Amino acid sequence: MSSNTLDLLRSKQFWVFQLLGWSVWVLMLLLRDIIFVPPEYLFSRALVSSVSAVTAMVLTAGLRTLYKLVWERGFIVRFLVTWFGSFGIALIWQPIRNYISFIPFGEVPSLRDVSAEDLFDNLFFSSYPLILLWSGLYFIIKYYQLFQAEKEKSLRSEFLAHEAQLLMLRYQLNPHFLFNTLNAISTLVLASANDRANEMLTKLSKFLRYSLDHSPVDKVSLAHELETSKLYLDIEKVRFAERLRIDIDIEKKAELAMVPTMLLQPLIENSIKYAISQSETGGTIRISAQIKAETLVLQVADDGPGVPLLDGENDGSVFSQGVGISNIRNRLQGIYSLKHKLIFSNADSGGLIVTVEIPYDRQ
Repeated sequence: MSSNTLDLLRSKQFWVFQLLGWSVWVLMLLLRDIIFVPPEYLFSRALVSSVSAVTAMVLTAGLRTLYKLVWERGFIVRFLVTWFGSFGIALIWQPIRNYISFIPFGEVPSLRDVSAEDLFDNLFFSSYPLILLWSGLYFIIKYYQLFQAEKEKSLRSEFLAHEAQLLMLRYQLNPHFLFNTLNAISTLVLASANDRANEMLTKLSKFLRYSLDHSPVDKVSLAHELETSKLYLDIEKVRFAERLRIDIDIEKKAELAMVPTMLLQPLIENSIKYAISQSETGGTIRISAQIKAETLVLQVADDGPGVPLLDGENDGSVFSQGVGISNIRNRLQGIYSLKHKLIFSNADSGGLIVTVEIPYDRQ
């Protein structure tokens, strides 16, 4: 929000508070008059009170300008300006209030006939305390607005730092994945498998173009994420051919779930590294997703050797040296805080199951 816009907003708030505050004052005077003033004078008294309130609004608006001029000065200066400024405004307002108070009773005396004592009557018991109260409320609201502005600035800074962290983590995946893929292409070239290397390069360029369509901090539908993952799997298919088998089972409702971009690729890569590549016969990677109690339960399973577990589960520490899994763990923590789970478990029939549980957020 620009400085001019902020000033305009605060100016509108000031006049809203002015109108509300002085209207309450007029209402209180009217309630008092209902009890103590004869009915035939009520309307004119209400009119006089309204004129007094409008006068006070104009005078205190000037007082606000004075306070803004000394706002950057020290506390003592602001303190003295508040007391003497309020007194000066009261000195102007009280004579006006006292003079027009005669009007409802049909008495409009000449200024020459009105004594100073009559004009300044109740200065220290009515107008001065009231203006001091107004000043106090002004500073309370002013400090509250500053506190809120600083709080919003702090939250904004925290958000930007958080976003920068997520950007860093997300961008970390691209060079990591690119390095591994180029290394695989290099191996194919050295083995004179030029057609397969060319096919892999073509699929790699398509995958990178596809993945860069979205901001690293975006969320996409699971269906979209699956399409990206299939491009990655096509690349790996060039390397492993029939050794890599894929089984996908996604609940229709789960396809609409919003997930962080590049969520599946590191999990699939982990299964390829520890299960498929280490077996001569290859293996199967199963990707499944379903909705349970407003939670997306996403699983990537393989039929490899699995991992050593404690109490049937593992936090993935066995893979802590890898960029992909640690990246996913940090991104999930950054986006969902405590509202997520990343669980590593062994399947009964053998192999590793990686389960991600995040809140179900529909497209």
